Amino acid sequence: MTLNQLRTFLAVAEHGSVRAAAQELVVTQAAVSASVAALQKSLGVTLVTPDGRGLRLTNAGTAYAGYARRILGLLDEAALAAAAADDPERGELRIAAVTTGAEQIVPGILGGFRRSHPHTGVRLEAGNRDRVRALLDRHQVDLVLGGRPEPGWDVVVHAVRPHELVVVASPELAAGGTAAGPAEGAAAGLLPWLARQTWLLREPGSGTRASTDALLADLDIAPLTLMVGSNVAIRESAQVGLGVTLVSRDAVAAELAEGKLAVIPVPGTPLHRDWYLVAHPGSLPPPAARLVAHALAEGGFHRPATTG
Repeated sequence: MTLNQLRTFLAVAEHGSVRAAAQELVVTQAAVSASVAALQKSLGVTLVTPDGRGLRLTNAGTAYAGYARRILGLLDEAALAAAAADDPERGELRIAAVTTGAEQIVPGILGGFRRSHPHTGVRLEAGNRDRVRALLDRHQVDLVLGGRPEPGWDVVVHAVRPHELVVVASPELAAGGTAAGPAEGAAAGLLPWLARQTWLLREPGSGTRASTDALLADLDIAPLTLMVGSNVAIRESAQVGLGVTLVSRDAVAAELAEGKLAVIPVPGTPLHRDWYLVAHPGSLPPPAARLVAHALAEGGFHRPATTG
């Protein structure tokens, strides 16, 4: 087994195609096929099998892919740790954040961090809750900014920052509806109005999507929904009156201040949540530790409460 074989296998696993993997790796298709075949021979198992015009992972391949990603992530982490140990101002900060955090929270923290540590590289990944968790589990990042860690996820919380989830819409839509609509804030009239609106949703796997699903269940309404793939698209869609949406107040602070969006007083909202900076147990790499210190000093974060 070689590192090149691992990288080639993961490219095939991601694309489901020898041709696409070869294009990504800038090698021939024959080289990709030979590399995967050699890896399968060394392991004594079949990792991929034909599926139409492409390939799919076998059960063994699915299991092996998870370990392969972690192995490559740990090697990357080890190289960065060696560089940081040799010179603390070298190395690279590797952080992943859920979409809202990447757009609204991390840039403010990174600005001050980069001014204090101009020679430290930064790698920021953004995605939904499931994606950023996978990146940390594979050791492809050192820190994750997201919502409350799910039960059973073996991470350490280093810093916490409160935020709110609110329901918003365009001012015109928020002021409309029934005679006892959202402008008056009467729950008896508001709930039927909310049930008739289109709700703008993030994709499954997003923390905000999970919170929206839970809120709709609590309100006992089943409105029409429209799935929108990013916070930017949701904000734009809400501003032009396509529907209502549950969103972090951090994500729409500017639009609320400018009167482009309005908060709807939905029963049970705002939902009080926290941002969490989490990492694997153990010592943080120096760049990640410096970012946590900066977030605590200037980013509005605080140490997590201790229990026991």
